Amino acid sequence: MSVLPRIAKIAPQTSALFVCDIQERFKGVIWQFPSVITVANKMIKASKVLDIPVVVTEQYPKAFGRTVEEIDVSDAVINMEKTKFSMYLPEVANLLRERKTKSVILVGIESHVCVLQTALDLLENNFDVHVLADGVSSQNHSEVNIAIARMRSAGATITTSESMLFQLVQDAKHEKFKAISNIVKEYMEATKVNQIIQKVSGGTANL
Repeated sequence: MSVLPRIAKIAPQTSALFVCDIQERFKGVIWQFPSVITVANKMIKASKVLDIPVVVTEQYPKAFGRTVEEIDVSDAVINMEKTKFSMYLPEVANLLRERKTKSVILVGIESHVCVLQTALDLLENNFDVHVLADGVSSQNHSEVNIAIARMRSAGATITTSESMLFQLVQDAKHEKFKAISNIVKEYMEATKVNQIIQKVSGGTANL
């Protein structure tokens, strides 16, 4: 008997945005790091409009520094240090339960380490996970497609920031549609030149 696929539809009121370890020491080291920063900013702006809580982590900031100054995380409901690779920490798990969260949108680095382990932990705990393929990366760009494939095979939904924003509003009559549409337009040129999405879309046809 075949198993029906997970649809994993998403709604703002039961979602959270996870921003994973986008820190100062990774500048110039992570492949296409500026694109990761851009996508994180895009999603944080949209989260403010749609009242989606933002969770931010920093992997051992004593070594890797704080979240890059280009990203404003001042409104994050959680902004915490960690040594565990996964973002699924007890404080984060409690927040998700309290807010009756069903879906997590995931952006950050590194795709094959902290992002991957966060996705797997969330899936294991029955959350829908939406990985933004244009907003995750690694030092070695060859790791990205492999990490994406691993997350997809585990049950994560692989999507893009622009697609996600339209999924969140669903209808042009939505009261926040115009604001979200303006964010999409603001980042349109950056989306067109995002090499991460170009690599992932070219490398996932047979995954």
